Order: sequence, then C-alpha cells, then structure tokens
Amino acid sequence: MSPSHRGSHPFDHAAAASPEIDDDGRAARTGNLWTCMAHIITGVIGAGVLALSWSVAQLGWVAGPIAIICFAGVTYVSAVLLSHCYRSPAAAAAGGSEESPSSSSGKTRRNHTYMDAVRALLGRKHTYVCGTLQYLYLYGIGVAYTITTATCLGAIKKANCYHGQGRGAARCGSDADEQHLFMLLFGLAQVVLSFIPNFHSMAWLSAVAAAMSFTYATIGLGLGLAKTVGDGAIRGGVAGVPMATTAQKVWRVAQAVGDIAFAYPYTIVLLEIQDTLRSSPPEGETLRKGNVVAVLATTLFYLCVGCFGYAAFGDAAPGNLLTGFGFYEPYWLVDFANACIVLHLLGGYQFFSQQIFTVADRWLAARFPESAFVNRTYAVRVAPGLPRYGLNLQRLCLRTAYVASTTALAVVFPYFNEVLGLLGALIFWPLVIYLPVEMYCVQRQVRPWTPTWVALKGFSVGGFAVGTFAFIGCVVGVVRKRLG
Repeated sequence: MSPSHRGSHPFDHAAAASPEIDDDGRAARTGNLWTCMAHIITGVIGAGVLALSWSVAQLGWVAGPIAIICFAGVTYVSAVLLSHCYRSPAAAAAGGSEESPSSSSGKTRRNHTYMDAVRALLGRKHTYVCGTLQYLYLYGIGVAYTITTATCLGAIKKANCYHGQGRGAARCGSDADEQHLFMLLFGLAQVVLSFIPNFHSMAWLSAVAAAMSFTYATIGLGLGLAKTVGDGAIRGGVAGVPMATTAQKVWRVAQAVGDIAFAYPYTIVLLEIQDTLRSSPPEGETLRKGNVVAVLATTLFYLCVGCFGYAAFGDAAPGNLLTGFGFYEPYWLVDFANACIVLHLLGGYQFFSQQIFTVADRWLAARFPESAFVNRTYAVRVAPGLPRYGLNLQRLCLRTAYVASTTALAVVFPYFNEVLGLLGALIFWPLVIYLPVEMYCVQRQVRPWTPTWVALKGFSVGGFAVGTFAFIGCVVGVVRKRLG
C-alpha cells in the first residue's frame, strides 16, 4: 500500500518520469489554487451554515460572534499543522519504529490521506482510533445531508403553498411520509452519483457545489439584512435565548457550540485535497494559500449569516435559517435558495463519501485479489455517443448499500440541529486538534516543554474541554428529542 518516492526531498519533483506520471508512479496531479479553494469551500460551507443564526441566538450577541471567530482560528491552525504532515519520513512509513517514526535517512513519501499521515507518524494504535472516528463522521455527514435535503425540499413545497393559500393555511404543513419520500429521492440521486470513480474525478462537482454554497449563503445574508433594515430594529440580547432553568441553558449553549464546530472542520479531508494539487509550486504552499482565502471567505459569510439572521429574528431565530419560515417572500427566492442547498448537498455528500469508497475499494482489492466480483470491470454503454462506463459489481453493491443505510438512519433520526451538533462535537478534539498537534510535534521533532510544545499542548487541552462539553450537550438534545 505504501508507494515509493523517487525524490530525496519533500519538494524535489524533478524526478517525475513524465507529465502523465507523478513522482511516486501514480497518475499526475493537476489541481491548482482554484480547485483547492473549491474543494475547501465545498468541505466547509454546507448544512452547518443554516444553523448559525440559531447558534448565535443561543449564545447571544457577545459569545456568538466570538465563538464563530474562535472556531475559524482553530480550523486555520489545524489546517496549517496538517499541511506540514503531507510528507513524512520514508523509513517510518515503510514500517520503521513506532517509538521514533521521524527517524529516517532523509527520504520522504507522500501521505495521500489523513490516515496515511497518522499511520506514518504516530503508528497503528492511533490509526485505528483515527479511522474509526473519521469514517463515523464521514458516514454521519451523509445522514445529516439527507435530513437537510428533505427539509429543503419540504420548504420549497411549503413556500409555494403559503404563497398561493396564505401563511396560515393548514394544508401547507408536511407530514413524516412526505419527508421520508424526499429522503428516498435524495438517496436515489446519491446512488447514481456514487458511480463517480474517485475523488480526483469530481473537481467539477466540487466547483458546482462551491458556487451553490456562496449563492444560498448570500441569499440568506441578503434576506436577513433586508428584514433587519425593513423592521428598523436589531433583535436579540447579550445573553441569548432565555431558558426556564440553568441546566436547559447550559445544554442549549453546548448544542450551539457543537453546531458551530460542525460548520467548520474540513481538516479530516485536507490531505486528500492536498493530494490533488500539482507539485509545482509545492503542494503545501498552494494549500496554505487556498486555506487562508477559503477560511477568511467562509468566516465572513458565517458571521454575516449568523448575525443578520439573529438580528432579524432575535430569540425566535429558526433552527434552519432558510427552511424555518422566518422568510416567506419573495417565495421564488426562498425556493431558489433551497434548490441551491440541495444541489450543494448532492455534491457535498459525494465529497465526503468518496473517502470511504476509496478506502473500501483498496481494502477489498488487497484482501481478495483473485475475486472477479471485486476486481473485474465491465464496459457498459450508458447511452449512444457516450464513452463506455467501467462497471464494477463490488462498487455497485457496496455503494448502493452505503447510501441506503444513511437514508435509513436519516428517517429514524430526522433532528437537524441536534445531529449536526453531535457530529461536530464528536470529532472536534480528536481529529481537528489532538492528532494534528501530535503529528506536527513528531514531524517537526518538537521537544517537550519548549514554548512551541507548551502552546500546542495547551491548544489541545482547551479543545478537549470544549469538545467534551459540546458532545455531552448534543447527546442530551438528541435523547430529549427522541423521547419527547
């Protein structure tokens, strides 16, 4: 599984055999700064942006914006730490001592995935933990995106109904069966999109999804701003939404923190993004430039959407800004925004799920090298005039089953804010903070008790406290919704 690296330095790329072959014998990478930013924005801006007004409402005018900015800073630092781990010592990657994985003869190898980096720099035990949490999170995103899409499709139907029959029309409400139908439709679309061969083949889908992200975020921002200006008042308070008891307030704050955490982390697929970038200029330089631009742009959007949504609705800010029906008119614009969300989530689902598909394909191919079911590809003509598609039966069955399972879980747990918060809190400390810090310390041989080591460990401890608080609060929220 470990590719050989012909160069002797992380940025010595002259050894590539030809424009079609990369420096490790794989197909040449063609990504650039623009595709990098498209992938990052697709990974960052998603369903989480729709919950930010609700999150700011729970935290209030002071803590809400501060929390968004703090999570942006954490995401940026985590991405910078990880970008330095894309290349690791070849001796460690080839099975060197786990106690000293950084020792090598100077040769390096590329870590194509987050788990490759963990395996090379921290060893097997950390890899098992990383893999379990990473794939659980990626799988959970599929569930969350299915819930969100059904909500958006229901909102389009309601908006049209309210426009025709009035806001108080009882017939415009949606039932559970209708939501389940929308989830099934989204699942069928994902079965088709799952035939995209791999992550490298979906740059076009990421570009479309990123454009949709900016579109609906801008519409949400514009509607919130227009309502605030039209009402002539800024709603909300310093302490946020009041609750009956202190305990209820604490759990609401924890859920809000979890929702903001979900809105940011894309670092678990950052090395996959870096692995799509061409080697000149060096991948790390391109990624760090793209990271700065993408994080600044998304943070500005997040602050505007969250704050203007709270200013418009105050304590009544809906859990989902564009489907909670604080906005009724212009109905066609609300419809268009929700349609953009659906298009984005179609691509976003694949953006994250392709990581699981790729690992599953590699593992099965290595485990069953003689199996025709796993390894044989059949040339199928999809339509006249189009090139033949390489159909693999293992991919057909595995990916269909995967999509079916995420759809089924979405039907059982259709709780938007609670599910988003739970997923964000689950991986916030271990994958966004702890492992990047540990890998960076090994990669750069940071000595204990130096100022850098103390700062990084303090960063990790603080992240653990925040992540644990948010996770407990979100579990409480899911249990209460399920029981109540």
